[in-house]
Amino acid sequence: MRQLFIVLSLIIFSIFSLSQATAKEEVQGKFFGAKTAVHPDWFKESFLDLEEDVADSTAAGKRLVVYFWQPGCPYCSQLWSDNFAEKDIEDSFRKNFEIIAINMWGDKEVVMIGGKNYTEKSFADALSIAYTPTLLFFDENKKVVHKVAGYIPPKDFRLVMEYVSQHKEKDGNYATFIASKNKGIVAGKLHKEPFFLQPPYDLSVTTAEKNKYTAVFFEKPNCKNCDLLHEKTLKDKDTRKLVKQFRSIQLNRYADTEVTTPTGTKTTAKDWANQLNITYLPAMIFFDPDGKEVMRIDAQMHSFHIQSVYDYVLSGAYKTELNFQRYISARSEKIREQGKDVDIWKY
Repeated sequence: MRQLFIVLSLIIFSIFSLSQATAKEEVQGKFFGAKTAVHPDWFKESFLDLEEDVADSTAAGKRLVVYFWQPGCPYCSQLWSDNFAEKDIEDSFRKNFEIIAINMWGDKEVVMIGGKNYTEKSFADALSIAYTPTLLFFDENKKVVHKVAGYIPPKDFRLVMEYVSQHKEKDGNYATFIASKNKGIVAGKLHKEPFFLQPPYDLSVTTAEKNKYTAVFFEKPNCKNCDLLHEKTLKDKDTRKLVKQFRSIQLNRYADTEVTTPTGTKTTAKDWANQLNITYLPAMIFFDPDGKEVMRIDAQMHSFHIQSVYDYVLSGAYKTELNFQRYISARSEKIREQGKDVDIWKY
């Protein structure tokens, strides 16, 4: 009788354990929003020897673009499905540039300028590629003259092509070029948020709360991309929980608003934006408690990725996990293990 009791107890325990394991599997959240880009057939054929590629492009009267992408990247997909669906963009790009693709997780051999060998993956790590798509524009002297880190809409992409194809880097950085295109737009209201500090804007380390990170929002009036940020992402409760843990200010990128930077320099919003080479609006620049820039967003991002940047900085993960995309993947899995869905493409 005792043996029968033991056997029955073991059976019941096994069934209970199995049901618990099954329940644990079922609690896994779902993943939405991934989409792999469909690339056109006119990419440059390359052995990924960048010195040769720059020389070939120069001989053809064009400039080389190195494009970092990854499978499942909806921003990469949007670059090709939206921007290059515009005929003038494709025509101008193909006239002035040659492009090669590098999968940031790939294993193909890449020979960098100067002859050092990498795999695609280690090359992306060496260049600290944080976002995809990332586009590096090379000049004839094998130097990167402009970088687009993330997706930017067609209107902004046209300006990048103009800047690089017309060799405008000789006249100044891209931020200065953009400022010259936006003269006279200072007037107008910006979106207000309760977590923005009020002037005077003194971000020097001596005024910061201990161990407090700083987020600086650069925006402009009548900005559709800024509308998206405020009306969608910053209305999300999960975003606001993260944002409220930062010291945040908002600056009109083209205004002469006085500001003291985290390093203690007195300047204006306009001049500081030029110095930081702000390439897209809205831009968010993140500084650590010592006043050092540790991360930035100056491309169009949806809520999950913006939240991930905030969490990456706030948690201090940027100090140990240098690859932001690996961090995002781990963060996504952690959220799903809690039974919550992850949608990387919703606002």
